[in-house]
Amino acid sequence: MICPFCGHKEDRVIDSRESREGEVIRRRRQCLKCERRFTTYERIDEVPYIVVKKDGRREKFDRQKILTGLLKACEKRPVPMSKLAEIVDEIEGRVAESPDREISTIEIGERLMEHLKSLDKIAYVRFASVYRDFQDIEDFLHELKNLIRQRRS
Repeated sequence: MICPFCGHKEDRVIDSRESREGEVIRRRRQCLKCERRFTTYERIDEVPYIVVKKDGRREKFDRQKILTGLLKACEKRPVPMSKLAEIVDEIEGRVAESPDREISTIEIGERLMEHLKSLDKIAYVRFASVYRDFQDIEDFLHELKNLIRQRRS
């Protein structure tokens, strides 16, 4: 730390205390040159995860939104909540690992459909119908035929 009084770059920590919430650490320091004391605060640098929408807009990543979409697709289906939580964790992990902390809704949607396809075909078709914006019964039939073809091969 740079001393706010003399600008010297070396100091020693005299005392450290966490805030009650544990989000901030308060440190009392003493400059090794002028021996004056000063206080610094340390906190975790929270850069939010960002979702890039199809139209280019950006918004904060919201795991609850993803979970809500999965719950709707899996409504009245024998899909354990723990599996859905794992899927959301995997998506969140992808964002956290990316260098720019961003993920596109296209990537999220495709990953979710991959998971649902192996987990529950009905939930997959429900999710795909919303994600791919099916307009009529032909879109449903086309997706069902693809599922049947994949099952046979």
